Amino acid sequence: MSIIPILAGWLADKLLGDPERLPHPVVLFGKLIASGERLLNRNNHRRTKGALLAVVLVALAYAATAAILALAGYVSVWLKTTVEAVLVFYCLAGTTLIKEVKGVFRALDVSLEQGRRQVARIVGRDTSQLSDNDVRKAALETLAENLSDGVVAPLFWLVILGVPGMVAYKMVNTLDSMIGYRTERYRRFGTLAARLDDAANYIPARLTALLMILVAGRPELISFVARNGKKHASPNSGYPESALAGILNCRFGGGHYYFNEYIDKPFIGGNDRPLTTADMNVAVRTNILTEIAAISVIVAIKCFLLS
Repeated sequence: MSIIPILAGWLADKLLGDPERLPHPVVLFGKLIASGERLLNRNNHRRTKGALLAVVLVALAYAATAAILALAGYVSVWLKTTVEAVLVFYCLAGTTLIKEVKGVFRALDVSLEQGRRQVARIVGRDTSQLSDNDVRKAALETLAENLSDGVVAPLFWLVILGVPGMVAYKMVNTLDSMIGYRTERYRRFGTLAARLDDAANYIPARLTALLMILVAGRPELISFVARNGKKHASPNSGYPESALAGILNCRFGGGHYYFNEYIDKPFIGGNDRPLTTADMNVAVRTNILTEIAAISVIVAIKCFLLS
């Protein structure tokens, strides 16, 4: 695979974000997962049935993408390159999350209720009782986590397994976001989905945190991230979140309600201070610089391999 579709897809995401009026593969993934969950998440053997659903859907995503690219390549190398670029574009989600987070902070300037409604678009927790600062924290935590899940991890799997691997990763991530919760409904059914996501994000999450503190010019935060990253309930999310907490000198984490169940989460960072729009701007700038660093590394690797 050449550098052209990678750069074209990434630049398209920077310029356009997620196309709201066009069909999106992740929407299709979500419908397949929801249908499978309704059909299988009942009666006995829920863990086995959930694992089967996860394996089949991830394998299907990989195989279907490989088949589409093979067919496109048979027609024309330029058609294949175009399809690759479009799929890279669809698999990246950096720009849209930045827009959503900016929207949360703008909504809070109007009212707390509008801020709660806006942040509910991007988080899984119950937002109805969140304070102003809790809404801000939720938005910035999600921004940090999405930098790994929505940008660095897809690019990582693109390098490792090509575009089919990138698309398969998006299926893994979508499975986890829908059925990977430790609630009564999903605890057994989503076990493998959550474990697959943990494995797929293990290296990317740590790379994301490292890139974040390097682009921020704060290498001394490496020890802070090493201590605090493992405090999170997730084996991965805590690393980019702790990197951002260190950069902003703030505190993330704490328990919240998910699907009417209270999930306790440890705190990351010690400075429980009010977050501001200035903090959001620093977080957004860190995200953008981290994306640029990640794409630069990938281009350098590709140039080395192709030389």
